[in-house]
Amino acid sequence: MNITEDVENCNSGRKESITEPLIKVSNHEEAYHLDNNNSGGSMFMVLLSTFVAICGSFAFGTCVGFSAPTQSGITSDLGLSLSQYSVFGSIGNIGAMVGAITSGKISDYIGRKGAMRMSSIFCIVGWLAVYFSKEVVSLDIGRLCTGYGMGVLSYVVPIFIAEIAPKHLRGGLATLNQLMIVSGVSFTFIIGTIVSWRTLALIGILPCCVLLFGLLVIPESPRWLAKAGLQKEFELSLRKLRGKDADISQETADIQDYLQTLEHLPKAQILDLFQRRYLVSLIVGVGLMVFQQFGGINGICFYVSHIFEAAGFPSALGTVIYACIQVPITGLGAMLMDKAGRRPLLFVSASGLLVGCLLLATSFYMKAHEMFLEAVPTLALTGILTYIGSFSVGMGAVPWVIMSEVFPLNIKGTAGSFVTLVNWFGSWVVSFTFNFLMSWSSYGTFLLYAAVNLLAILFIAKMVPETKGRTLEEIQASMNRS
Repeated sequence: MNITEDVENCNSGRKESITEPLIKVSNHEEAYHLDNNNSGGSMFMVLLSTFVAICGSFAFGTCVGFSAPTQSGITSDLGLSLSQYSVFGSIGNIGAMVGAITSGKISDYIGRKGAMRMSSIFCIVGWLAVYFSKEVVSLDIGRLCTGYGMGVLSYVVPIFIAEIAPKHLRGGLATLNQLMIVSGVSFTFIIGTIVSWRTLALIGILPCCVLLFGLLVIPESPRWLAKAGLQKEFELSLRKLRGKDADISQETADIQDYLQTLEHLPKAQILDLFQRRYLVSLIVGVGLMVFQQFGGINGICFYVSHIFEAAGFPSALGTVIYACIQVPITGLGAMLMDKAGRRPLLFVSASGLLVGCLLLATSFYMKAHEMFLEAVPTLALTGILTYIGSFSVGMGAVPWVIMSEVFPLNIKGTAGSFVTLVNWFGSWVVSFTFNFLMSWSSYGTFLLYAAVNLLAILFIAKMVPETKGRTLEEIQASMNRS
């Protein structure tokens, strides 16, 4: 996701748009081989830089996962009502929306490292506010701060990884972002069943500190340095990443050529997205994010322990099982992305989400009408595991991949900003309304999510193209005809 802003270049005195991740896909780059650059030293720096960056993804995951195992502890310790806890659980998404909107401009003014450093500080301050909370206001302020940091990280971490990685490693390293987010969620779920919510807040600070100190030893994105006009620093950073004996002349030339291409592209405004030639791309990108969120993922993820309690299944055990299946299935989905294709993964995923919601609806219907009560906990567990397994294999990551593929270069920044905002807004709506829906009708809630996932299957069949094995230019030429 990219956000296009005009930024003053203090070295050259000219305004430039530098929010696009400078990843060139061209004949030059396809002809460029990095085999000579794969010395141990260069690979070590690329991997170290990636590890430091994905500590931000892990921190992101701990923020997302915090509200699920802590609901009982926080509500009893601070005396929160259902509505107050719903505000706490969802207000992080408000902060994330603001973070996502401002992240492009921030990461352009102060660099990718600067943006990650700033977001880690916001998260640390937020976690401390949560830890020291004695009443609901400071609790919400802390959650809002961590949410803002989460929103910035959701933009800058994948951009940074893409901009530092050699092309033959870019896909594999990029998947680590989603994998570490899920790992952070799972870690928080498991540890949250063992420690108090205040201790869990302190633990959430740890990946932020690793990120903060790790940024001291890794280089800035060479592509951002080039776009900012810092030629000497650009070459030093690229050499540090590729190795002191590597020939970086071709990659340097490719990046400079791409910069010149960007300078001749018109700057896209938000209304440009609604032009007829971009409308199909916009419908696909926004539609997938709407179905991803309104299918219920953040309601289930944020309040999974409450769902288990309501179904009569031990919440601690259920949360641990939930956490343990997320990571391997997300890894499986990443491996299948370029083999099975995007559409098959989406079909399997959305179908599994539908089945999971129907199983949950059935279990709560049986409980409400006192039918086969001994089967209710097992059926609820099966429904939740089916749901989260299905989400992890497809609907979690594939919409982000397709979003990055279907928009042409000249509108990708603005489109990415808009689509990301839609995603965070949907996340907020679902996480805020979930507890109220459950109070209205537990089985009705999951029937509602099931209906959304049924519509998602129809949407994928009708609107979503298969992008596997096609160049970005081929995808955009087929979709964005004027």
